[in-house]
Formats: sequence, structure tokens, C-alpha cells
Amino acid sequence: MRAVSYTRIAMNALVNIRTGEASVEQASEKQRVLFAKLGEHESMLIALSGGTDSAYLAWAAHGVLGNRALSVTALSPSYSAHDREQLEKYLEATAIRHADRCYFCKDELFVAMDQIAAERNFAATAYGVNADDTFDFRPGHRAAKEHRVLTPLLDAKLHKAEIRYLSERAGLPSWDRPASACLASRLPYGTEVTEERLSLVERGETALRGLGFRQFRVRLHDKLARIELAPAELSRALSAEMAAAMASALKAAGFTYVALDLEGYRQGSLNEGLKKSAGT
Repeated sequence: MRAVSYTRIAMNALVNIRTGEASVEQASEKQRVLFAKLGEHESMLIALSGGTDSAYLAWAAHGVLGNRALSVTALSPSYSAHDREQLEKYLEATAIRHADRCYFCKDELFVAMDQIAAERNFAATAYGVNADDTFDFRPGHRAAKEHRVLTPLLDAKLHKAEIRYLSERAGLPSWDRPASACLASRLPYGTEVTEERLSLVERGETALRGLGFRQFRVRLHDKLARIELAPAELSRALSAEMAAAMASALKAAGFTYVALDLEGYRQGSLNEGLKKSAGT
């Protein structure tokens, strides 16, 4: 059975914005608002992970501000080799100004960006949170507020599907990238983040990518890998042949047990435990 094309899934999302929360015209108007807001700043640092949102924001900021914009990528054990490879392809395609700096979490990232801003006389810092991200618990938002980091995409009320559409229209190679996040997001709250655990998760996700899957997460629960697959890809995993291949690949990566989450991929699934403990 062939792998599901994530490009096709992303294209469907673009088509759906015509009948969903926003039309193409509204997306274009939001982009004009974004450009205008970016132009209000003398200079800006942009946190660039290489995902669709931050890549689009970096492109927009560099387009408006030119050399007065600088994108910064934070490197750490939680930043996978695959994401680094995708980022390098994006940088080659766009030739935007870029720097990198080691960090461990969002707070450390923004501390590093504050230092860069002071050293290089940048007036503002920003990162790529969008209007859809407000529906989930994200500790990074709190760190951003504490450091007064700007949220241009959110301020322009841009949703993920709109950002994909505008990115595709701009010719950005990141327009159809599957949603990504740092590897630490695969560990349940209360689990110590170690290089060993992050490496285990990365090996597991590399194994799934080698089997042709595009949108997924390998959630780490002690020695068990809980695999979340996008709904459109879930049926591939339900055949006896593919289930055996997945189990073999994940065990070879270092897991003792392998489980498939029948609810499929969803952002912030580990937050479900927080909701239950809070009685919601």
C-alpha cells in the first residue's frame, strides 16, 4: 500500500479555507495586515524552527525589513536531525539572514534571543505562534510573554491553513511540511528530559519515516512507544504486515513495547493527562 501524500492533505486544507473560517481573500488581507505590522518595527529577530509557521514569518519579516531582520535557530538535543535537514533546505531556497544558538527550552531560547538583540541592536523579537495554537496548552507561550516576544501571525489572526496557502503562493518549500515540534514534546509531563530519551524518540520517528509515514508522533512512556498517526495514514498501520514492520522497526530503535494509538495524531495529546488531573 502506498504512503499517503501529505502534500495532498495540505492541498485539501488549502481548498477548505474557501468554505471554512477564512476565504482566500481574507487570508490575503491578513497577510497585508501582517506586512503592515512588521513594517512598524525598526528591526526584528525571528525564532526560526523551520516549520511552516516560523518559516513563513521569517520570509515575511525579511521581505518587509530586509537586512534589518535576522532569523535565529536554537539548536539542542531536542531538535532532530531531520528538522535540521529540512531547515537547511529552506535556507538554501530562500537565502534569508540566519544564525543559530544552542538552547534547551523556550525560556532558554528567548534568553539567548534577548542577548543577540542586545548585542546586535535589534529592536524586537518574534516567533511563529498562530491563531490555532491558542486552543491548546503550550508552556512556550508563557515564556514568550515573560520575554515580551512578539506574535505577528497571531496578531494578524492567521490560521494554519491560511499560512500554508500564503506560503505555497510565495513559493516557500516549507508550505506543506508536516506539523513538527521539539522532541521533548514527546515526553509526558514529569518525565526527565535526557539526551538518551530524546535520542530514543528520534530513532523511533526516523524508523517510521523510513516506512513512508509523514505525519506522526512517537510518544515515550517508559519503555513503550505510543505511536500517533494522522487519520489519513492510520489505515496503513492496521494491516498485519505493516503492524509487524512497525513493531520490528521500533524495537530495533530501542523500544521494548510498541503500541498504536487508535485516536491517531493530535497536537498536545500529552496535555490530556493534565486535563484529567485537573478534573476537566
